[in-house]
Amino acid sequence: MKAAYLYVRVSTDEQKKRGYSLPEQEDRLIKYCRYNNIEIKGIFREDFSAKNFNRPEWKKLVLTIKNRSKEDKNILFIKWDRFSRNIEYAYEMIGMLRRYRTTAMAIDQPIDFSVPESTVILAVYLSVPEAENSRRALNTANGIRRAKQMGRYPSKAPIGFINLTTLDGKKIIVQKQPEASIIKWVFDQLAKNLNKIEVVRKTAHDKGLKCSKSHFFRLVRNPAYCGLIQVRLNADEQYLVKGIHDPLISKALFYEVQHITLRLHRGLSKILSTKRHIKND
Repeated sequence: MKAAYLYVRVSTDEQKKRGYSLPEQEDRLIKYCRYNNIEIKGIFREDFSAKNFNRPEWKKLVLTIKNRSKEDKNILFIKWDRFSRNIEYAYEMIGMLRRYRTTAMAIDQPIDFSVPESTVILAVYLSVPEAENSRRALNTANGIRRAKQMGRYPSKAPIGFINLTTLDGKKIIVQKQPEASIIKWVFDQLAKNLNKIEVVRKTAHDKGLKCSKSHFFRLVRNPAYCGLIQVRLNADEQYLVKGIHDPLISKALFYEVQHITLRLHRGLSKILSTKRHIKND
């Protein structure tokens, strides 16, 4: 009797798709094994993306395979997109499984690995889900860019705001207290240039603004606080549009703080550079 491990996988965005639920996949695989007189050694159920093989249940399955490397066995799944959505990682994993006398097999897209031409068919099966992932990512990025161009903030709201959905289904951000008032205080204090940035950050933390040091420095550079949305075209090009949300501070105050913090940053860089030079000497 042949032996096989069953692998069923679904990601969060696939939960609602017909035929992708874990129970449906498992039921079909069990029936396939019964019909073909295959002994089921174990069933591994995964709710995880297939962009790579860094998945909890898959790791457990591979460990099981390694511990029984002297046995000929199979890993069965419904389709190749259950196995992987990255063609490069998929071929690498298939090669590794072979070293442990294990063959990966999709019952709906069977491949005869003894036939050389089968690698061409496998490439098609693996490249389609990868292309789907790339297209989905591109559509998401374009959707986010269009939303920003319309003055909306489609991502997670920055501290001091909260994400809401209006009655007509539009997503907006609105001010959230007490964080909004604390952030206004932060910008006012920085503009006065009386205290070091770290002093202002620690005082704001004591007032209730909970964020890390690195997050704080990103916060004071976020133009959303003065009502502007940053739209990135590519790695080198970006521009600002007026947001539909109510700003926490004025544009004048925001740019004044940018001028002060930039000057302080340059001064700190110069000091650090001098220290490095003295140390090297």
